[in-house]
Amino acid sequence: MLYAVLAKTYEALEATSKRLEMTDILVGLFKQTPADILDKVIFLTQGKLHPSWLGQAVIGIAEKSAIKAVAQALNNNEQTVNQAVKEYGDLGSAFEKLLKKKSSTSLDRFFNEKLTQSRRFSSPVLVVEVYSELDAIAKLEGPGSADTKVNRLARLLSEVTKNEAKWILRTVIGKLRFGVQDMTIIDALAIAFTGNKNKKQIIERGYNIHPNLGEIAKILASNGIDAIERKNIEVLTPVRMMLAQRLSAVEQVLDKLGGKCACEYKYDGERIQAHKSDSIIKLFSRNLENLSDQYPDVCQLIQGIQIEKCVLEGECVAIDHKTGNLRPFQELMHRRRKYDIDEAIQKYPVCLFLFDILKFGEKDLISTPYLERRRILENLVNETDRLKLATSIISDDNSEIESFFEDAIQSGCEGIIAKSIQKESGYQAGARGWLWIKLKQSYQSKMVDSIDVVILGGYFGRGRRAQTYGAVLCGVLNKDQGTFQTICKLGSGFTDEHLSDLIQKFQRVERETKPPLVNSLIKPEPDIWFEPNIVAEILGDEITISSVHSAGFGRIKPDSGLAIRFPRFIRWRADKSIDEITTADEIIDMYKQQTKQI
Repeated sequence: MLYAVLAKTYEALEATSKRLEMTDILVGLFKQTPADILDKVIFLTQGKLHPSWLGQAVIGIAEKSAIKAVAQALNNNEQTVNQAVKEYGDLGSAFEKLLKKKSSTSLDRFFNEKLTQSRRFSSPVLVVEVYSELDAIAKLEGPGSADTKVNRLARLLSEVTKNEAKWILRTVIGKLRFGVQDMTIIDALAIAFTGNKNKKQIIERGYNIHPNLGEIAKILASNGIDAIERKNIEVLTPVRMMLAQRLSAVEQVLDKLGGKCACEYKYDGERIQAHKSDSIIKLFSRNLENLSDQYPDVCQLIQGIQIEKCVLEGECVAIDHKTGNLRPFQELMHRRRKYDIDEAIQKYPVCLFLFDILKFGEKDLISTPYLERRRILENLVNETDRLKLATSIISDDNSEIESFFEDAIQSGCEGIIAKSIQKESGYQAGARGWLWIKLKQSYQSKMVDSIDVVILGGYFGRGRRAQTYGAVLCGVLNKDQGTFQTICKLGSGFTDEHLSDLIQKFQRVERETKPPLVNSLIKPEPDIWFEPNIVAEILGDEITISSVHSAGFGRIKPDSGLAIRFPRFIRWRADKSIDEITTADEIIDMYKQQTKQI
């Protein structure tokens, strides 16, 4: 398959922001893609080479290095390339325009020089060749590797067309700009290989228990939908984690869960999915990041569990090394380091509170009711001072649950998680359903709970904030449309340390124009737009009707959305992906739960 087909598809995707049109474009692409390279096509379309959880080399090349490669490929100086980037908005477009600007004579000379070189790639270049070369470049390391990367990228650029070069450059610097989401790809796969979206849920389930969209697509294309339906959890492959809905009152919880439920402490820590296969232990965050190197002490705890294979879930919580009392989530950030791990283990000890089991030996427990999973977990785990089961009760009494909630708060927890104990209470991988409901301390706020938002843009600051952003634009996920809707401008709650890091933190996701999947009404627009990538937890006084923000637009009041009043930054959530942020539907539910209606 020619890479030119991908480049043409990317042009079409960039030209629309409508999810249905994107889906149709992808259906056309997938239907003409050979099954044996469908995984590579999907990874490239996602702007990656492999699923992030595999820990393989990432595709990224710093823009500065890519500019050197462009200058080398076009026999230009870097200053000219930099100027073109400023003029045309991104490096891919700059390459295309610079090549177009060459005089007819210099173009002839340029292409004659290309033809006299011994080509390394087919003419025209193939998808598999581009993928393999980018993978090889990504894996280069050691002395001199930076220069070698530049040289190899320059050589690749010199052997492709200007349009192909544009998309290769956008790929390597992480700025594809059309922002296709996983669920859009799943919709397209369902239509392309089953004829309609009726069996989309089977593909989505397969992806949720085996989050490698390229491999899922390849299996679907080669072996059909039945092969996806038969797929089970595999130890050492992360499962997308089940998420909870939220409510503000105990009385509502029992009504939702059939009058009786299990309740567990909701610990203020880092959620971890632990996989054990004989002597191999892997720990994954809720964002599917491999945390095994940061928590070798937790790996030892899992190694001590007397079973050859299992998949467990729990919350890793910082504790006081003298008293064993629970410490705030922020202390865990000291464990997110690559060096001095032994020192961090001593200074910031942790306890793992287990609350679920998804695999027990060879038995897949994902469809097993909650109470049976809990019983298996209790029989399997011998508690120690660093490995415990989440504190739990079963109750049908509002007063008892209220008391349990207060005990959780007094113990240093965020609140409680109420869980269904009905027959149909299996583990819903990747879903945020009503089988689990969280109740958290309100922090004396009219808002029911904090929310997780994605940062969409930045406004330059003044005075003390002159060298950084004074505020950032926040958004929530409209899951039905696959877009991000604005909900507030955030400027409060940042420490001086946060402020000094903002420019650097967002540098890699900056873009000149609004991302196509961002639905924004706000004026003035941000000084700089960001690719939706970085997640923050925020809190506000209340949710209000807004003519400025697009969250839930038209759902409560015509021509109006919803906004957070007096938002305050709490913390960055590196453990959460943009697919896991608060949705517009949740904001609408929270608005309705407020005692004060606007």
